[in-house]
Amino acid sequence: MTDDSGGALSAAERLMVTLILATVAGLTLADILADSGSGASASHLGLELLAVVAALLGVGWLWARYFRLRRQLSDVGRSLDRAHAEAALWRARHAQLLQGLSHAIDQQLEAWRLTPAEKEVAFLLLKGLSFKEIAPVRGTSERTVRQQALAVYAKSGLAGRAELAAFFLEDLLLPSTAQQPSPSVP
Repeated sequence: MTDDSGGALSAAERLMVTLILATVAGLTLADILADSGSGASASHLGLELLAVVAALLGVGWLWARYFRLRRQLSDVGRSLDRAHAEAALWRARHAQLLQGLSHAIDQQLEAWRLTPAEKEVAFLLLKGLSFKEIAPVRGTSERTVRQQALAVYAKSGLAGRAELAAFFLEDLLLPSTAQQPSPSVP
């Protein structure tokens, strides 16, 4: 069961809905017992019994959905943990290469005579952050970040973020056929 914003119900809300539905079921069941002793019609008792069943089905559905969502959340958590572990392993295996690449990028940014602020913006752009994300990291406004990025592009002679990334990464991404030796022809 979800609230108006689409999120899962809180524990207190889930308990409240359960109590309301259980109370409706209990009171209706008590009414059925009272009505059956006073000669109420079978259709009236059947209708009230249907209300009890509906309320109990609502409680069952609520809790089944809760446990399903908990399982899904647990699965997502495990998947995220695996992804973090894989990323950490990849970084550990390639730390020396990453350090070398970082150093090479830094040397090129120096060659372009970027200021320290422009260099930091260039690195954050290469990491894939948006201007909006870079601003709080650097403690500046989004407009300042945009101006610094424009300075990076102007000093480097590149047209934008895509060309900046391609400048450093283009040669790293060879097609799989280029990495394998071609078979010898008999």
